[in-house]
Amino acid sequence: MSRISEAFQNGKAFIPFVTCGDPDLETTAKIVRAMAANGADLIELGIPFSDPTAEGPVIQQANLRALTGGVTTDKIFDFVRELRRDVRVPMVFMTYANVVFSYGAEKFIATCAEIGIDGLILPDIPYEERDEFAPLCEQYGVDLIPLIAPTSAHRIGKIAKAASGFVYIVSSLGVTGTRSTITTDVGALVQLVRANTTAPCAIGFGIATPAQAEQMAAKADGVIVGSAIVKLVAKYGRDAAAPVGDYVCQMKQAALRAGSAD
Repeated sequence: MSRISEAFQNGKAFIPFVTCGDPDLETTAKIVRAMAANGADLIELGIPFSDPTAEGPVIQQANLRALTGGVTTDKIFDFVRELRRDVRVPMVFMTYANVVFSYGAEKFIATCAEIGIDGLILPDIPYEERDEFAPLCEQYGVDLIPLIAPTSAHRIGKIAKAASGFVYIVSSLGVTGTRSTITTDVGALVQLVRANTTAPCAIGFGIATPAQAEQMAAKADGVIVGSAIVKLVAKYGRDAAAPVGDYVCQMKQAALRAGSAD
């Protein structure tokens, strides 16, 4: 069993996201430890990129703050090595193909395996181009986690069949960001995915409140939250660890409520 599948063994999974180096890596480390201590089942670490096409303004600004602060891929690798001394929950990188290409795909993926990164999410890689990374991910035991959006349509079956780790279901069209309501028929998407893979599926994009987390967790195996956490980091800066920890605790409890209602 991969460590990612273990993340879905403790009821409905709660998966928070944080941008590495916003406002600095020392703060990110405190935030990650607070997330782990407050019930995060898996943590997404964003490697900042100058042109993050899937991101809304909140995460774009976080990328900018991190890059301005001098964060590099190598510094993030060292930061994860340090985290792995005591953080046991699965961790995955979310970044863009250009970051991996410019570092050298094999070197990047081999380093992920060496430092204890369990998976990789590349939102700008369509299914048709996954073979540029999938064989290397398989070779080094790093799950390449696919995204399935409402627009994936006839490709959903193919994408799901090739999934490893978990399937990231995009709840809404457009870029990341909090939304007051989620109108996509996410339940139908989840059913299509489950018909084609045994990998767990988690819903992200637009989830911000405990009520939304409970609603979405009822339809899938877990929920992913990014922008709402990044907003807390922007608000509290170097003091963000405690408020983020409190928020993660509330959201995990909401996800668990959905699980107990199943």
